[in-house]
Amino acid sequence: MKTPKTNSSCRNRCSFLLLCLTALLVGCGQIVPGEDAEQSDELPQIYPDYVGVTVPLDIAPLNFSMLSDSVSAIDVEVTGGKGGSMHVNGESAEFDVDEWHRLLAANRGDSLSVSVCARRDGRWTRYRDFCIYVSNDSIGAWGITYRRIAPGYEMFGPMSLYQRCLSTFDEKPLVENSWSMGTCVNCHTANATNPDQYVFHARADHGGTIIRNSKGGTIGDELEVLQSKNDSLGGAMVYPYWHPDGRFIAFSTNKTSQMFHLSNKKRIEVYDSSSDVFVYDTENHVIVQDTLIMKRLWAENTPAFSADGQWLYFTTARRQVYPTDYDKERYSLCRVAFDASTGSIGQTVDTLVNTRLTGKSATWPRPSYDNRYVMYTQVNYGYFSIWHPEADLWLLDLLTGETRPLDEVNTERAESLHSWSANSHWFLFTSRRDDGLFTRVYFASIDEHGRATKPFMLPQRDPKGYYRLLLDSYNTPDFCLRPVTTDTRSVVSRLQSSERMVTTVTRGN
Repeated sequence: MKTPKTNSSCRNRCSFLLLCLTALLVGCGQIVPGEDAEQSDELPQIYPDYVGVTVPLDIAPLNFSMLSDSVSAIDVEVTGGKGGSMHVNGESAEFDVDEWHRLLAANRGDSLSVSVCARRDGRWTRYRDFCIYVSNDSIGAWGITYRRIAPGYEMFGPMSLYQRCLSTFDEKPLVENSWSMGTCVNCHTANATNPDQYVFHARADHGGTIIRNSKGGTIGDELEVLQSKNDSLGGAMVYPYWHPDGRFIAFSTNKTSQMFHLSNKKRIEVYDSSSDVFVYDTENHVIVQDTLIMKRLWAENTPAFSADGQWLYFTTARRQVYPTDYDKERYSLCRVAFDASTGSIGQTVDTLVNTRLTGKSATWPRPSYDNRYVMYTQVNYGYFSIWHPEADLWLLDLLTGETRPLDEVNTERAESLHSWSANSHWFLFTSRRDDGLFTRVYFASIDEHGRATKPFMLPQRDPKGYYRLLLDSYNTPDFCLRPVTTDTRSVVSRLQSSERMVTTVTRGN
């Protein structure tokens, strides 16, 4: 009977692996930092920049890489102020999702200390530790929705509306325009982050305004499709915002044009030759118009209801001669009372931010859901802020009437398209700060004094690889309480049919 050679074979394989490991250590330097690692007083230059940020309890892992491509490996240890730790080693810092969430939960209201060592040219450098602060508050949302769109101007191509879970890296399309015969899809807008009530637009030959207002039936039965343009309005129905009771939706109707700069840091200008604000009643299927917010010589735009439903915010500017005087158009931020019991507009317009005093233009008002603030974007002129490098976020305190720039989050590049979480502790916005070309999504929190924390970029599993390869911009992002349920067949069928709701127009004052 032959003697088995298993033990000898295992020893030979182990010896071979040990020789390979020794050769790797000798030829390429240590794969883990040793006592001889060079000490640096500098903070590590990481991508994305998560140094000193404040994060909610339920955010996905803040994976990162060293900013420099010359770094071949990093070694990262994360230690909680209340206990617990994580250790990763490799080309980048990629944390286990479950371990990450356990560490955040254990250090609620405290901080994480992050120690980074990086290897360059076979030598390790140990950088100064930095903190990530863990908020007491959750983000108040399951995820976010957004459109991803290529930065083209002349015509639209492939584009989709997406939803993304914020506690993981899962992303899935809601609507792709390849499903709807290549139409342009945009502006997915939920009612106070409620995924059961939403509206979005599809343009071109099979266009329409799709409204879902859940009443417990099937998705197909809950869909209403409006004409994308209404002759009585004189333009398309755009920039929707829901009334909190779910019955009314405010829109603006805009005749939009674009032009291009020959020599300017700005690439494109978007302006409206005319625009008005109106309200759509989803129960009676009528448009509520009022001359107070549809003035002939003024351009009303970007409406938004207050969280209690008692106010309709909007911006308004004196109409100019277009396109020659496009840069003289400046919007003030206003509001008017709204009576949901009658669906009627009030009698007086209040001006909250007056362009005659600021010399600037206010756009995209977004009230917080606790009725404390209105966040808006300020630009030199116009309203289409994503193409304005000077665009900054501003915060209006409704209790004091004071308004100020959010210097804590603003940069020299465009910040815009912001939204609040349902608990009003967090907000998101888009910015071109990363590379000056593409808009990315960032998050920050607001404390009890109205001060914002340092913003952080939407986490990805491999952020450097992901964002370098992503040739899309994020557009109109918003929070979402739960995953959005869609019936693709119903949506496409309704878009491809000739059935459209013909709205009746009622005139107010």
